[in-house]
Amino acid sequence: MLSRTAAELYWLSRYLERAENTARMLDVAWNLSLIPFSVTARDELSAPLIISGSMERYLETHGTLQVHNVLHFFTFDQDNPGSIYNSLRIARENAHAVRGKITSEMWEGINTTWIELQEMSSAGLLSIGVSSFFDWVKQRSHLFRGAAYGTIMRNDAFRFLRIGTFIERADNTARILGVRQQADTASDSSAVQFYRWNALLRSVGAFEAYREIYSDSISFDNIAELLILRAEMPRSLRSCVEMLCELLPTIEGNAGINAKRQAAVLFARMRYGDIDHIMNVGVQEYLEDFLRRINELADTLRQDYLEVL
Repeated sequence: MLSRTAAELYWLSRYLERAENTARMLDVAWNLSLIPFSVTARDELSAPLIISGSMERYLETHGTLQVHNVLHFFTFDQDNPGSIYNSLRIARENAHAVRGKITSEMWEGINTTWIELQEMSSAGLLSIGVSSFFDWVKQRSHLFRGAAYGTIMRNDAFRFLRIGTFIERADNTARILGVRQQADTASDSSAVQFYRWNALLRSVGAFEAYREIYSDSISFDNIAELLILRAEMPRSLRSCVEMLCELLPTIEGNAGINAKRQAAVLFARMRYGDIDHIMNVGVQEYLEDFLRRINELADTLRQDYLEVL
């Protein structure tokens, strides 16, 4: 497969996953900004900006944190590279470039998403309904992923689509967990802590999974174990890295030995790790190290497979 084609498939899936992750974060921030704890409401509004690293860009444009400005910034703002609008636009452009490598169901799904998004952008977020829009974004992402999984051949095109998804997902889960953990303070009331951890679980679609696995009340130790080490949790760091280890060795050709080695080393650390060790090291330090390693892996993937020689 040509490096350019592999890159377009990889970034198609990364930007589509990014749009879904942004919608998940915003949906939680929107709902929890309405709770009767003013400090928590402000924290919830700032969390997506901190997680995405776009606080400075937002403040330059809007000055102060206001819920509708934050929502517009992340949804339809064409000047924000990290908005859902731009993520879906770039995903569609990449899909168009590799039209011959994806199935008609996949193309129709992403193209219809783009057409409907432009109509929604013209109508405005409030006229659509805030939560309804976020549900729509998640559903369109699931629809494309389902079409891809159910219709595309299990070749390198499929593999690069999946690799992009898991790189983006791992990065997002680690950033969310790190920001939420930093926001927690001993002075917070039990109610504020409950809402904060509830928000974290819902932003990665893990609330039901947590209730099924852990019978006790919500605690950060259990949340960290679920989102870092539990293999059965689809958005956990371990699950994402394990899938990368399965996909990378099946890519045709002899390239990518460095990427395969980095993924295998990272997975071994997680497979044989335990939550007590992570807590002793420090969750924040562990996550910072993970983000460094997963981004080094992404850079190696780019050098080994995605750069045009």
